[in-house]
Amino acid sequence: MVDNPQGNGVQGNGKAELDRLIRSKEEELQRLHDERRRWEEGPLAKALEKSGERRDHFETLSGLETDRLYTPEHVEDLDYERDLGFPGQYPFTRGIQPTMYRGRPWTIRQYAGFGTPEATNERFKFLLSQGQPGLSTAFDLPTQMGLDSDDERAAGEVGQVGVAIDSLADMEIVFDGIPLDRVSTSMTINAPAPVLVAMYVAVADKQGVPREKVSGTAQNDVLKEYVARGTFIYPPKPSLRLAADLIAWCATDAPRFNAISLSGYHMREAGSTAVQEIAFTFANAIAYIDAVRDRGVDVDTFAPRLSWIFNTHINFFEEIAKYRALRRLWARIMKERFGATDPRSMMLRTHTQTGGSTLTAQQPENNIVRAGIQALAAALGGVQSMALSCYDEALAIPTEKAQKIAVRTQQIVAEEIGVTDTIDPMAGSYYIEWLTSELERRAVEEMEKIEKMGGAVEAIDSGYYHKAILDEAYKWEQDLNDGERVVVGVNKYRDSEEPQPEYFRVDPSLAAAQREKLEKLRDERDTATSQRALEGLRAAAEADANLMPAIIEAVHAYCTLGEICGALKGVFGEYKALATI
Repeated sequence: MVDNPQGNGVQGNGKAELDRLIRSKEEELQRLHDERRRWEEGPLAKALEKSGERRDHFETLSGLETDRLYTPEHVEDLDYERDLGFPGQYPFTRGIQPTMYRGRPWTIRQYAGFGTPEATNERFKFLLSQGQPGLSTAFDLPTQMGLDSDDERAAGEVGQVGVAIDSLADMEIVFDGIPLDRVSTSMTINAPAPVLVAMYVAVADKQGVPREKVSGTAQNDVLKEYVARGTFIYPPKPSLRLAADLIAWCATDAPRFNAISLSGYHMREAGSTAVQEIAFTFANAIAYIDAVRDRGVDVDTFAPRLSWIFNTHINFFEEIAKYRALRRLWARIMKERFGATDPRSMMLRTHTQTGGSTLTAQQPENNIVRAGIQALAAALGGVQSMALSCYDEALAIPTEKAQKIAVRTQQIVAEEIGVTDTIDPMAGSYYIEWLTSELERRAVEEMEKIEKMGGAVEAIDSGYYHKAILDEAYKWEQDLNDGERVVVGVNKYRDSEEPQPEYFRVDPSLAAAQREKLEKLRDERDTATSQRALEGLRAAAEADANLMPAIIEAVHAYCTLGEICGALKGVFGEYKALATI
């Protein structure tokens, strides 16, 4: 910084000094430019004439053209204080905590859950015994769709890709012997997120844990379901209301619970680029924030508890730069667009899972290497918690062996290789800094396009997100089929004979046991109490009240997930996806 004191003509001297420094920098860059030209016309030209390069064109997975060499010329506009700063300070490019991993490493939070609540409780306790401090819950498709296990639409899917949860009784079993005041839990649940969070809070009530001490995260990002996954129930506007109700309720009643984990992960899994992952997720986040503020909640009241999940894909340097760009851009959005004043509102705290779509069914052991490299990228990018997609996950639910390898991989990265000893070690790399700024610039351009459409909901309704992601997914498959993109073991270095791998299978008899348990619950509960709770929920939905108190009452009355979501469907309607070409 150049001092520029007032008075006695020193102001003019300060300006002269500043001008001299600017000229000096320009001259230095010009000298560098001249030297680079001499290198290109000399040693480089001779090397290219002799053997050339592997390809005519290099680019990242997001289509950012990669230059042969990066120098200070590529980052001449970078201002350290404005664009980087220090860890724990705005704009948080270098991390959200002053000590980052020197204080403590990221939380290991492997994604788990299958079959019945009893089976999931056993798997959770296994993971905790392996040194995993937090839990992440996978729910089966009927639960994600708000269906009970005995619904005819649930046939063949109960407990297959996650745990089946029909009522509070199931949630009590999942967390039996797991103290909710000492373990935080992430839940990958969206359309019925308010109901599952209500069940989780009700378990805490029964354990005697005050709600203000309950910590965890619900994904609750239903807007991306219309784009990437399809586990929606209601139309977008009432879905947005439900998400906002949960955020507003947690801000006052469960302040340590992250009421939404905004997800770029699934859009990336569906085929989006890193730029689209940033832009679409942030556009969705703006819609949620606007909806909560419309309820009269100040942004600094709830924004500190916003959390995120992004996909750590396979392009190593692009993924490191992505997390740095995410933090910087989000800090600027919160400060400049929403007027946030609490630094915590400007921090982007993110979980990551390594790219499930990068896993291969062929030579599945190679996936251990892929996940390890992606874990290293996420650590260098500065994430707060991490799950590794297991090596056998392209085939089925991971085995205990695969989960253990994933936990140990994270522990090796955290404790053996020195990556946690210094903060943001990639800072100052000409390539990383250029890539960080370029990802941010392109994401801003994409967000401006969405803004002109009227925002995220309108862009989703118009099919814009969906088409953009489909186009990128198609391009990926084309490049793979043409050999432009190499996936080891799939289109290159293939084995002539692939051994049939062993993988985990969910016992099909578990579904019948779950349905029997549900039938018994309905027989034994107080029917009058449950009916009154459902009537109260319908009345709250028809009014404009926050729905969380009515949902919690229904949960405590042992109303089932299908009954609660059915009551809301009776008011909000059910969303039917438009056919796309």
